Amino acid sequence: MFTNFTTPAQFKYLNTAINIPCLSIHANKEVMYKHKKNIEPISKPKFDKNFQHNLDNLFAWRRDVRRFLTNPVNSEILDSLISNACLAPSVGNSQPWRFVWVNEPTRRTAIRANFIQANTEALNEYSGEKAKKYATLKLSGLDQAPVHLAVFADVTTEIGHGLGKKTMPETIAYSVVGAINNIWLTARAQGVGLGWVSILEPMSVNTILDVPKDWLLIAYLCIGYPEEEHLDPELERHDWQQRISTKNVTIQR
Repeated sequence: MFTNFTTPAQFKYLNTAINIPCLSIHANKEVMYKHKKNIEPISKPKFDKNFQHNLDNLFAWRRDVRRFLTNPVNSEILDSLISNACLAPSVGNSQPWRFVWVNEPTRRTAIRANFIQANTEALNEYSGEKAKKYATLKLSGLDQAPVHLAVFADVTTEIGHGLGKKTMPETIAYSVVGAINNIWLTARAQGVGLGWVSILEPMSVNTILDVPKDWLLIAYLCIGYPEEEHLDPELERHDWQQRISTKNVTIQR
């Protein structure tokens, strides 16, 4: 079974005085019909050169945003993010994605504390100049982003009847990653930025958000209008890691 590999040490993040109210969630037992998008059927679709060019631009201008304006994001845009996410492919058509809008200030504060502790531990893994560089990086937009969205994979879902999972159970998580990419591109196409926060202790996030323990955290997303636009990734711009050539990741057999 695909697990979170929980250890007792992981629960140290929960030592907080914040009183977080319980939230009843049953989405792992339901098919999320309300998020399915109704699309008029298209016969013999044809995507012309102009569309292809715009699509290339969309891919090129997708950024992991860490600096946000505090302006609210229209609810129709947020609905479209979920609708398009649910159009992603999934192993066995299992649709294992589960979405949690994080609105309560106490929960956001607890997530922020989780990030600070995890980020401190990550910094301690580096030394010398690399540690100094890491300490200068802005690695989340938790304080500024008006919208927070946690995305989980329901690894025990019965939807799809287990098709395709026996030999590669991790494809459940991969399916959710595909849905997140749909969210990212949909947001970018509407001028909205998205930042993926991965420096978190995942099982603590499950507790903070009061979701089932067998939901696997895939991403904690900060969403909002970006303060600035850049064609180059932030980590490249700040000399952490440059892009590598496609030749370095492609082989022939």
